[in-house]
Amino acid sequence: MFDTLSDRLGGILDKLKRRGALTEADVGEAMREVRRALIEADVALDVVRSFTDRVKNRAVGVEVIKSVTPGQMVVKIVHDELVATLGSDADPIDLNAPAPVPILMVGLQGSGKTTSTAKIAKRLTERGKRKVLMASLDTRRPAAMEQLATLGKQVEVATLPIVAGQSAVQIAKRAIEAAKLGGYDVVMLDTAGRVTLDEALMAEVAEVKAATGPHEVLLVADSLTGQDAVNTAKAFDGRVGLTGIVLTRADGDGRGGAALSMRAVTGKPIKLLGTGEKMDALEDFDPHRVAGRILGMGDVVALVEKAAEAIDIEKAKVTAERMRKGTFDLDDLRSQLEQMAKMGGLGGLMGMLPGVAKMKNQIASANLDDKVFKRQVAIINSMTPKERRAPKLLDASRKRRIAAGSGTKVEEINRLLKMHRQMADVMKSLGGAAGKRGPLAGLAGMMGFGGGGPSPEMLKDMAEKMGAGGPGGAGGLPPNFPGLPGGGLPPKFPGGLPGLPKGLPGLGGLKKK
Repeated sequence: MFDTLSDRLGGILDKLKRRGALTEADVGEAMREVRRALIEADVALDVVRSFTDRVKNRAVGVEVIKSVTPGQMVVKIVHDELVATLGSDADPIDLNAPAPVPILMVGLQGSGKTTSTAKIAKRLTERGKRKVLMASLDTRRPAAMEQLATLGKQVEVATLPIVAGQSAVQIAKRAIEAAKLGGYDVVMLDTAGRVTLDEALMAEVAEVKAATGPHEVLLVADSLTGQDAVNTAKAFDGRVGLTGIVLTRADGDGRGGAALSMRAVTGKPIKLLGTGEKMDALEDFDPHRVAGRILGMGDVVALVEKAAEAIDIEKAKVTAERMRKGTFDLDDLRSQLEQMAKMGGLGGLMGMLPGVAKMKNQIASANLDDKVFKRQVAIINSMTPKERRAPKLLDASRKRRIAAGSGTKVEEINRLLKMHRQMADVMKSLGGAAGKRGPLAGLAGMMGFGGGGPSPEMLKDMAEKMGAGGPGGAGGLPPNFPGLPGGGLPPKFPGGLPGLPKGLPGLGGLKKK
């Protein structure tokens, strides 16, 4: 969602970082460009003016004049002000109320409200260990109730049985009673939407709120609608009083203005970002991490969290021992590739790595996409079990057979085998040390978490390191942060990403083979 804005701000701030000393004129010129970039990103004009004025006032003051690297200091100021504009601190869904906690979902039709209801219910069930009941109050849209019931089965969350002829308020009251009788912790009320704001919609939502007394009133807004999303938020807040916002389609090519304007204009926190169609494509909205993404700092904490969710711990322990003994075969490589695909694919992973945003054009020209995982897995699947265990058996004849079976070329098979040899060598050399500090397997092991995944303390520590590195610094990664499997190794990163071209600059530059 922030790609366009990130590109523009990155170019503007890079010019400042290259200068040894800054004058007020330098900062003024940069802020004019920043103002244009924010307006093009559909940020509200009042927010743009306030943001650039605050940055300029700080940048031309003592902070910059006394700084050793004034240009980098301006980047830090821009980062800090972005965080302040986005809301400063993460504000998760509040469940601190007597059970069942009612959560009222509101929004316009087509914003992704029903899907977001199911996503949040799944999240609360799996992460929060809460017993959740969902209820559709949409009596107007055809099959709306059936849609929520279908999603409920998909995410394994209970839905209120459908009773024909009841009004939205009657359904809401029945849902609260059913939740009390069933011992549910949370009841999610999915209200009806309209194509546009109208009095009937607002009156119904207000009536449901009065009848149920929800602890949270969450507006689901489509981030691709830009300032219309902000206007929708203001209208709903004025009528029913919002407690938070869920922005959907954050993985789209929107310009990011809605997210930057929402908190400043409405005063309501953005609590969650919908990042895809899958039921687990939902992220906590953290202003520090989002600001880091906008300025090309990446989001290592999100990368860590995705790794922790994708890891099969028992399989990781087995693979760790095989790596330690130097017996990393193609079955193990296939497991690594499948786990990376679960984490969002190549694009999703690289978008979270600091510095990668500035090399998007090089990545695009190298034709890197998530299909590389599927092709490589298809190649391995076309081998016999014996060949996967002993890749040295793969002579020219066998490679031609595998290429025909996987729909690929012999050259791709050779590249895959080369990548496997490099990974096996690295894993073997690291095996002894890894064995002393815990399993080094799967992506969890590769990232130094052993078999148990990252602890909350580790995530917090990593977030602090990201901040300490600073937008103009080295990115703040821990000194020996292990990388991801594949070819091409940044300094001190025993790993990489499969299929990366040689010599791509990253954190300090990938080593050329």
